Amino acid sequence: MLEAMRTDLPDVADYFPIERGRYDVSPGLFQFGTDFGNGVQDRKLFQIDCDFDKYRQNKLEARREDLAKYYRIERYARVEGSTVAQFVVMRLVKEYPRYFSIRHTPETIQLACTLTGETLQFDENFNLVGVEFPDTEITPDYVSALDALACQVQEDLTVVSARSGGEHWISAIHACAPNYWSPAKKIGQSFAAVHAPVAGMDQTNRAQQAMADAMIFKGPYVRFTWGLTTDRYLNHHPDPAPGHDPLLWRGRQFSPQSPHLYLRTERQVSWGFPEIGCALFTIRTYLTDCANVRDDPDKRDNLVSAIKGMSDEQLAYKGLAIQADEILDWLGSDN
Repeated sequence: MLEAMRTDLPDVADYFPIERGRYDVSPGLFQFGTDFGNGVQDRKLFQIDCDFDKYRQNKLEARREDLAKYYRIERYARVEGSTVAQFVVMRLVKEYPRYFSIRHTPETIQLACTLTGETLQFDENFNLVGVEFPDTEITPDYVSALDALACQVQEDLTVVSARSGGEHWISAIHACAPNYWSPAKKIGQSFAAVHAPVAGMDQTNRAQQAMADAMIFKGPYVRFTWGLTTDRYLNHHPDPAPGHDPLLWRGRQFSPQSPHLYLRTERQVSWGFPEIGCALFTIRTYLTDCANVRDDPDKRDNLVSAIKGMSDEQLAYKGLAIQADEILDWLGSDN
C-alpha cells in the first residue's frame, strides 16, 4: 500500500500544457528554467515533492516484478555511465542539500539520501560499488549507478547517445512509469523509431537528427506532453503487471456513470553532454484530476478544444476514439 503523502516536502508542481487549446506534437522546446508558475521548482531538474513515496513505491514494485522489463541498456559506454552518474549526484546535492549529502572516503564517494535512508557508494569513476540500507534490502539488488540513482528520484531516466556520422540511439532506459510503451522495444532505437507510433509525428521525425543534436549539443530544454487516463497508476507498461485486470490496467475505461478522468502530463528535460556525445533525458509524470479542470472555465475550454481538434489517428493513439464524445459531454462541451 502506498504511504501517506509527505507533509515535509514541497507541493506538487502544477502544469497544464494545453494553453493554446490544441493537441500539438511539435517539439515545443523551452529553455530549461522557464517560469511556468511554479517558482523555484521550475528551475530544478529533479522535482522532489510530497508525492515522493508514491513514486518510490512504484519503482520498487516495478523492479520486484521484473527489472529487465523497466531497465535496459545498449551500447551504453563506460564514460557515459560515469558522466551521467556524476552529474545526477552533484545535481541532487545542489538542488536538495536538505535531503542529499556527499561524503568522500579514501575508497569511495558516498551519496546519502534522507528520503530513502540509503547511502550509495561509488568508486572514483562513479561506478556503484555498494549500498547501505536502513532496514530491509532492495529486491533485486541495484545493478548499476543509474539503477540506484533512478530510485532516489521521482523522474524516469533515459540516455541518448550519438556518434560521428550522425548515428544516435537510446542507450539507457530506466522507466518505471512508461505511458503505454515498453523500454525493451525502445532501447537501441533512433529518435524517429522511438516516436514512429505517435500519430502526427511525421514532420518532426524527418528532423530527427536536428532533434538529437539539440538534445546533446544545445539546451538544456524542457518540453511537455499530455494525455488522458481513467486511473492514477503511474506504471502503464503495455504488458500488465501480474495480478492486474488487463482492461483496468489500460487506464482508458471512462464511465459517465462513475467518471474518473485525469490529465496525465509529462515534464521532459534534456540535458546534453556534448564533450562525450550524449544527453540525459528525464521524464516526470503528473496526474491532474479533470474534475478540477472542468471547474476552471479556461482550462476546460482549452481541453475541450484540444480533444475536438485531434485527428482520428490521434484520437486512436490517445485511446479516445471510442469515448471522446462521452468525455466531451462530461466536460461540458456543446459538441
